[in-house]
Amino acid sequence: MNKITCPHCGKSFELNDTDYADILSQVRNAEFTKEIEHQKEYFEKEKEAAVKLALTESQTGFKDELSEKERRIEALEAQMELSKKNSEIKTQAALQEKDSEIAALRSQIETDKKSKDMEIRVAMQDRDAEIAQLKSRIEQDRANTELRRKQDEETHRAQLKLKDEEIAYYKDFKARQSTKMIGESLEVHCMNEFNKIRSTAFPNAYFEKDNDSKSGSKGDFIFRDYGADGTEYVSIMFEMKNEGDTTATKHKNEDFFKELDKDRNEKGCEYAVLVTMLEADNELYNNGIVDVSYRYPKMYVIRPQFFIPIISILRNAAFNSLEYRQELAIIRNREIDITHFEENMETFKTGFEKNYRLASKQFQEAIDDIDKSIKALEQTKANLLKSENNLRLANDKAQDLSIKKLTKGNPTMQAKFAELHE
Repeated sequence: MNKITCPHCGKSFELNDTDYADILSQVRNAEFTKEIEHQKEYFEKEKEAAVKLALTESQTGFKDELSEKERRIEALEAQMELSKKNSEIKTQAALQEKDSEIAALRSQIETDKKSKDMEIRVAMQDRDAEIAQLKSRIEQDRANTELRRKQDEETHRAQLKLKDEEIAYYKDFKARQSTKMIGESLEVHCMNEFNKIRSTAFPNAYFEKDNDSKSGSKGDFIFRDYGADGTEYVSIMFEMKNEGDTTATKHKNEDFFKELDKDRNEKGCEYAVLVTMLEADNELYNNGIVDVSYRYPKMYVIRPQFFIPIISILRNAAFNSLEYRQELAIIRNREIDITHFEENMETFKTGFEKNYRLASKQFQEAIDDIDKSIKALEQTKANLLKSENNLRLANDKAQDLSIKKLTKGNPTMQAKFAELHE
């Protein structure tokens, strides 16, 4: 903020940087215009003085030359008078010759006078043209500077707007990446998302509503996938909670963990997944797939945008155990020792745990990359704001430009202006 004191009433008030810069620009423009008018008036006076001086010198030279010729005429006339007395014929001839010479001298005087006037007019026109050219060049430079300043301001304003939009997009992408559920329930949305890729990604999978409520409760969806021989190698119990479903009660995600774990066990599912829009501002659930196995085994909480990824992760991890499951069936059929079976199961668990850790790490790295992108965009925005301030300072310097400063260190322009003054 800049403090300004009125020179008339003595009252002080504050202006922000933008208003202060505008007032300063107006004052400088007025000073620049005043300087131009002053220089124009000075050049006009110089021109008039030069013209008067040239006319005075020309007239003085003409008078001297005219006097000299008049003296010669008088001498010739005297000589003619003397010659007339000596000889009438000689006098007449000499008189004609002298008359011709007088006419020639008078014609030369008129010609010289016209030539001097023409030279003066040409000199004045050249000086006027040079002054007009200098004024035009100054105005053009000023207009170009103003145009470049406006173009730079528009460019930086557009860049700032673009960066703001990108920052807002990434923040919204992080908090709520699924906006396709407008006008439809979360369950319908998940069903549609799965059906889009069912035939290509999960040709042998079972994904349907859980309609079995014999135990008094049921989940929303059950996912099961099978090998080519019909061996089931992964199963997931899904529960969907939309933020509009519990607006009045304001439930939290934890309120549904116990019931979901119960449904998983009753329906014989290996994993339990809560797909939720509750607690929209909770960063724990907004950062990706959340493992809540510390509360209930093999349970995860996700946002709708991770619905297909969690199925793919668990299914691909379990697919590696399909061979072991098939071997288990063979083992059971052949009544092989239970100890070997347990070893195979431990190998499967170890492989699954490793795959899960890698997948979880990759999801966390993706979220970290998003956070870094947001920080980088915010830093870019700050740099653009600093650039805008530098442009304002550059504009102030341009407005402070004068003819004296413009020709400083430029011998050619200084010589031109020195010639005008002389």
